[in-house]
Amino acid sequence: MKNEIVITGIGVVASNGIGKEAFWNALQKGASGIKPVSLFDTGSMKSKQAGEIKDFDAKLYLGDKGLRLLDRSTKLVNVAAKLALDDGHFTVTEDNADETGVVLGTTLGSVWSISEFDKTALVEGPRYVNPALFPNTVINSPASQISIRFGIKGFNTTISTGFTSSMDALKYACDFIRLGRARAVLVGGVEELCLQTYLGFYKLQFLSGSKDDDRELNCPFDRRRNGIVFGEGAVMLLIEDLESARARGAHIYAKVSSLGYEFVPYRINKYHRLGTGIRKALKEALVDADLDVKDIDCISANANSTREADRIEAEAIQEVFGSAAQKTPVSAIKSMVGETFSASGAMQLAAASGSIEQGFIPPTVNFKERDPDCGLNCKAGVSQKADINHVLVSCFGPSGVNTAVVLSKYEE
Repeated sequence: MKNEIVITGIGVVASNGIGKEAFWNALQKGASGIKPVSLFDTGSMKSKQAGEIKDFDAKLYLGDKGLRLLDRSTKLVNVAAKLALDDGHFTVTEDNADETGVVLGTTLGSVWSISEFDKTALVEGPRYVNPALFPNTVINSPASQISIRFGIKGFNTTISTGFTSSMDALKYACDFIRLGRARAVLVGGVEELCLQTYLGFYKLQFLSGSKDDDRELNCPFDRRRNGIVFGEGAVMLLIEDLESARARGAHIYAKVSSLGYEFVPYRINKYHRLGTGIRKALKEALVDADLDVKDIDCISANANSTREADRIEAEAIQEVFGSAAQKTPVSAIKSMVGETFSASGAMQLAAASGSIEQGFIPPTVNFKERDPDCGLNCKAGVSQKADINHVLVSCFGPSGVNTAVVLSKYEE
């Protein structure tokens, strides 16, 4: 029998709340973190909004030491890691450091640092760059800084698979625990908001408002949807094998019941029109959890307000759930935090843990005009109270990655 793995600590840094309590409260109220961008000038662009974390100050959580040379991504995720460890009442010691690991999902986390470092090299010459800033340009730097700050020695891994990075990080972390190579792992994802990544999505016309005559909207599954609103954030979850968690009297938020995965080798930056990957991932997650579709109390949808992806996901859910698709509540938290890319799966897992812990289904805000191509049970406005035992989390991207996870209420 496979080791049972549970979530015992949650650290969230999101545009609509820092800390799990603030984040869950915002989700229950349907409070959005989408706002005009202030970190850089959007005057030349038609898209001007994002899920930006305003007035973020890492010193409030980490103190002054060792922050001066760290970039925004690294600060965001170290705060999330600190919040997760504190929330889980887990102290890294010499006795457990070798059995504790870090797995971080991030893809664009070093883009700003690389750009700024190279800018100096190009303008002033390579001899004039600040070598102390070079570590920030390496994609595994944020994860490494977590281990350095908290003394974690077991293993340190960075997963970079795009939209599903943090969900894939969870799969990697669970494998390590089940292989007996770790007892506790900090796992999650991070992406920062910066001009370079924002402009990249804008030039690809992936952002809402970036095409001719587009309004800037963030409305998953709504007929008016026309692209993502980018978001930033960091989420770290403390996961442990059940035996270790119970031995130290940890509070258990949820159990990781299953993980489904499918990679579809199709095209870079293109969704497979038939959505075969997300269909298989959803089915595999249900089978692995030994659950029927009627057992699922809520679906946390990938839904990022792009016309194609939302339709593909809706059709996949309808095929997998059959007649139960019209009854099963579907929630799209990206309507409140935006598309946080590599961090999005971890953000959904933190929300799903809140749904199980506090008994609510987050709304899909801005859901006003029902799309006949997305006939799902979405609710706008504020959250619904409900007894949640199982949440199916769906996450996929346009380059072949598809991951699904079932989180379940832990029963003694």
